[in-house]
Amino acid sequence: MSKRDYYEVLGVPKNASEDEIKKAYRKLAMKHHPDRNQGDAGKAAEDKFKEAKEAYEMLSDAQKRAAYDQYGHAGVDPNMRGPGGPGAEGFGGFAEAFGDIFGDMFGQNGGRGRGAGRVYRGSDLSYAMEITLEEAARGKDAQIRIPSWDACDTCHGSGAKPGTSAKTCGTCQGAGTVQMRQGFFSVQQTCPHCRGTGKIIPEPCSTCQGQGKLKKQKTLEVKIPAGIDDGMRIRSTGNGEPGTNGGPPGDLYIEIRLKKHDIFERDGDDLHCQVPVSFITAALGGEIEVPTLAGKAAIDIPEGTQAGKQFRLRGKGIKGVRASYPGDLYCHIAVETPVKLTEHQRKLLRELEESLKKGGGRHSPSGESWTDRLKSFFS
Repeated sequence: MSKRDYYEVLGVPKNASEDEIKKAYRKLAMKHHPDRNQGDAGKAAEDKFKEAKEAYEMLSDAQKRAAYDQYGHAGVDPNMRGPGGPGAEGFGGFAEAFGDIFGDMFGQNGGRGRGAGRVYRGSDLSYAMEITLEEAARGKDAQIRIPSWDACDTCHGSGAKPGTSAKTCGTCQGAGTVQMRQGFFSVQQTCPHCRGTGKIIPEPCSTCQGQGKLKKQKTLEVKIPAGIDDGMRIRSTGNGEPGTNGGPPGDLYIEIRLKKHDIFERDGDDLHCQVPVSFITAALGGEIEVPTLAGKAAIDIPEGTQAGKQFRLRGKGIKGVRASYPGDLYCHIAVETPVKLTEHQRKLLRELEESLKKGGGRHSPSGESWTDRLKSFFS
């Protein structure tokens, strides 16, 4: 049976990029993998899986792809061109791509061996910092203590006991990876003995237990920008965990947590506060003082102000990190009912109530509408 065109097998055009070819192969391999196709459909799926594998082996290798594009299947036939055809032992890009698929299907990192000498960036760290609303509005310079890793003074970072040295791993011969055969395919994995370093330390340093580094604490200066809000993060480059095999360190992310304020609640760049007002002031009107982050401000309370009335003070909020103008302060009026009255005060209030009743509904702005709603409800 004649072989199908490799590009047709993978469903990609002849000018497809390496990423497009890899993506197409992974999709087909996931679909036709024998472990996912049992029974009568298993044999057909296995054939399609092998066909996709062969196509990917050819097109993922730049030299083989060039030969195939020029001569077709004859250009990559091992009987005509020597080693390097579909049956060759060297998997090249196939091992890497199939390792990704193996990990996707079985939840492992199969095929992604570290390899001796490969460097890895260190992990990022997170630090939660609590600050007050005033500090968030103004900004501040802070100091924090974070973990750090320093080279071991005893072994000078080698991890080996003084006078000894690390040896090449006998399992992977220093490669850091081993080949694991699974039936008709092979998967490259991290060496289980040296854990990808390619070296074994027969006599570890007693000070650092073979790690070559010691965990310590260091003080870091952090600048909190004015206007920062709860949940925002500040990145401190290079202050995360150290990298592997000389790789760059990760970053430190400082996550801001705002402490609960006694007076204000923040909503973006705006502030809100409850302002208690006596029912006399609410009825007769007057001027009251309200707090702001910059000091005191005055509000004119008009006669007949009701509970829940909101007053807006422009520009008295917080100027956000990316804002051009500060937000506003919203003062919500809470009319206070007097408590612990004397008998004389009670008498005066009863007289006031009788006087108000004689005036009808004009003294109660919501009383008449409330009475009408009640009548409608009960009828």
